[in-house]
Amino acid sequence: MNNVTLPAPKALTFSLLRLLGDGEFHSGEVLAQRLGVSRASVNNALHGMGQYGLTLHSVRGRGYCLVAAPQWLDAARVQELLGAQAGEFHIEIGDHAPSSNSLLLQRAAQHAASGSVLALEWQSSGRGRLGRSWHSGLGNALTFSLLWRFECGLSGLSGLSLAAGVALIRALRQCGVHSARLKWPNDVLGPDAAGARGGKLAGILIEAQGDMLGPSAVVIGVGLNLRMPQQVLQHIAQPVTSLAQMTEAMPERNLLLALLLRELAIVLREFERHGFAGLRAEWESYHLYQNQEVQLLLPDGRDVRGIVRGVTAEGALLLETPGSAQLQVFNAGEISMRSAANAAA
Repeated sequence: MNNVTLPAPKALTFSLLRLLGDGEFHSGEVLAQRLGVSRASVNNALHGMGQYGLTLHSVRGRGYCLVAAPQWLDAARVQELLGAQAGEFHIEIGDHAPSSNSLLLQRAAQHAASGSVLALEWQSSGRGRLGRSWHSGLGNALTFSLLWRFECGLSGLSGLSLAAGVALIRALRQCGVHSARLKWPNDVLGPDAAGARGGKLAGILIEAQGDMLGPSAVVIGVGLNLRMPQQVLQHIAQPVTSLAQMTEAMPERNLLLALLLRELAIVLREFERHGFAGLRAEWESYHLYQNQEVQLLLPDGRDVRGIVRGVTAEGALLLETPGSAQLQVFNAGEISMRSAANAAA
């Protein structure tokens, strides 16, 4: 997703937004007194909230009112919702940072524990695959990273991004979202506002440290669209969708994070034992383009068309191409895939 560089909101801004979370009008004077700052500081801290996807009304004589306030993340609440699995995770919630993946990778190099989780209310430089940026508003997405340590080396991690996709689909189905599908190698898609398939709902970014023979540390970054305000949509150049467009009963953010972490832990333990092979059939059953014609855009500028016939036990794409007696194998790398029908259009 294309990102627009925005200044990081101030700590005061987050404090004020939480005070405005009841949806009522609050005078600038009362807010200033509550936080021990000037009214001018309150005004400056709340200026330009629309660019972050928030609707904030300012009315002379009444004060400020935040419409549809974010559901703030709470580490203790997530731990409670994890139940018996709470001990597997070390959860930290931050207001903002450039990238949860980058920060957790730094901590991994400093021996952070497996199961460390960093979730952010807003990222200024969220990253996706192929060097793309991830763009979301404040509180209308779920962006987090999970550190997981493996005894195997980097060579044993093939297919991990696909395995993580299986975990996301499982969690979404527990929330009643059954229309989400996977796109090789690491996107989650759903119907867009017009009902057409192919809108990006979530992305997965895998970054690893370690040796080829082991051990290794992996940071799994997830960005999931909950709502897509028009202020955010105008900065995005690709088809997108959100959970709000796919379900009438939006899951609470803390519950959704707990479900995602729970399913990721289950999948990662299975991956440790059997690699991606044990998840291969399930992944193929979720793949939007299974047995459909697609176009692959290769790093050298060439494009290849063919019919998707699944993936290998290592997560590589199997493509049936015209004139070839055998299925061609494509590894993720710098390859981009799209529906051949959309490409033709």
